[in-house]
Amino acid sequence: MNDTASHTLPTIYVVDDDASVRESLSSLLRSAGMQVEVFASALDFLDHKNLQTFACVVLDVRMPSLDGFGLQERLSAMGRDMPIIFITGHGEVPLAVRAMRAGAIDFLNKPFEDTDLLNAIELALSHLSSTSHERLALTELRGLYDTLTAREKQIMAEVALGKLNKAIAFDLGVSESTVKVHRHNVMHKMRLKSIPALTIAMQRLKSGNAVTS
Repeated sequence: MNDTASHTLPTIYVVDDDASVRESLSSLLRSAGMQVEVFASALDFLDHKNLQTFACVVLDVRMPSLDGFGLQERLSAMGRDMPIIFITGHGEVPLAVRAMRAGAIDFLNKPFEDTDLLNAIELALSHLSSTSHERLALTELRGLYDTLTAREKQIMAEVALGKLNKAIAFDLGVSESTVKVHRHNVMHKMRLKSIPALTIAMQRLKSGNAVTS
């Protein structure tokens, strides 16, 4: 596999203390054209220095030292939003409920059909692609917002609240014509075509912590 291909293919991390499971899943996923890395424990996985971002984790629930749920919590604390597919030979309903509530993509009981795992991975990667796209869009939006002057940011916030130019001018102690100039600059720099689009952009910036309420 060449370097270009390796950067575009997703990586599937298999974490299971059973060597036979690691071997069989690695063989299955590689035959499906996926990049695979296997780990015998959650701690081995955490020690990995080069975790990919376009990746998902096939994770055993019950493992010594640190179980699957513990690894899920560690990844969340690290800000690693990797989709997780839990696999287990102990298919208790409470475990499945706990996994799904914590954000797992799926919970598969061993032995499971190959197609069930492949379908779950496809869903996980689809979710990951959507999340990555949203992050890139927010990053671009933040970059545009950072090009605004302090006054333009004030104007944008006021416009997003639905205020008219006259009211904004009064609040900020400037002329209405000055507000119009800044408002035009905001729309141009933010690449916005309408006031509703500006309002949505401001909401997204606030939800992404780029703007304080």
